[in-house]
Amino acid sequence: MCKPVYKSFPMRTLFIGLLLVVFRLSGIAQVPAEKSCDISSLQICALHVAQDEAGIVTAPFHLRASSLLWIAPFGIATGVGIDKDAEAIQALGVDPNRERQFRRISDYGGIYGPTAAIFTGYVTGRVTHNAHLQETAVLAGEAMADSIILNKGLEYAINRQDPMQGDGTGRFWPHGFKTWPDGQSMPSDHSILVWSFAHVVASQYNGIATELLVYSLAATVSASRVIAREHFPTDVFVGSALGYGIGGYVVGRRSTASAWQRLSVSSVSTPNGRGMQLQYTFVGN
Repeated sequence: MCKPVYKSFPMRTLFIGLLLVVFRLSGIAQVPAEKSCDISSLQICALHVAQDEAGIVTAPFHLRASSLLWIAPFGIATGVGIDKDAEAIQALGVDPNRERQFRRISDYGGIYGPTAAIFTGYVTGRVTHNAHLQETAVLAGEAMADSIILNKGLEYAINRQDPMQGDGTGRFWPHGFKTWPDGQSMPSDHSILVWSFAHVVASQYNGIATELLVYSLAATVSASRVIAREHFPTDVFVGSALGYGIGGYVVGRRSTASAWQRLSVSSVSTPNGRGMQLQYTFVGN
């Protein structure tokens, strides 16, 4: 049955509005803001998210030939996965009770848990003056914000039905623009959120125990979305890959421990005239 237009219009308007805000904010400052994202400076947080989102969206235009080493395998795996998605879901079978349980697991592990961890980490870091913990919470929040903004755009552009819609085979644009949007199955919201969160935390606290904990959580959430019949395997695969990449991008660009934060370029005087100096500050662990 065709979806009424009035139900989809608000979401279209919201998405278009988000994009306008992102690109408007990204152009506010030509120089990176000196002040850090903080509860008392939410406009800086919004600016960071907007700048990062603009960088993420335009990243495909700056890829190098060496990027084919991971783009090609990713593309091939995605194509093969899409071809096998319907078969995998059919083999899974239908079990309402199981689906309800795994849906709950994915909600708590992919949304409620990370959100609570970010809030708790920020408050604890602020109260105990633990700058690293506070920064980790901020970066994780920024990464999740970047992830959901990007994902909503991709979902509406890809327009794929989930396993419970249509004939259950995950069709893309099943009726063209006539009934758009028909589905938002690819990529998975839960997967992109939890993997962006996991990568930030694992990068900031790169011990084996921490990595095992957060990446196990991310893998469990992704698998749960499939078992709950909310997404096809390829939906969570793409969402997980994007989330992991976004988490790494945010840490690399915003973390005080990041190599980018230690790199600086300045003008210097030399016997032969003015020149440029590239400086890298090494810090101990």
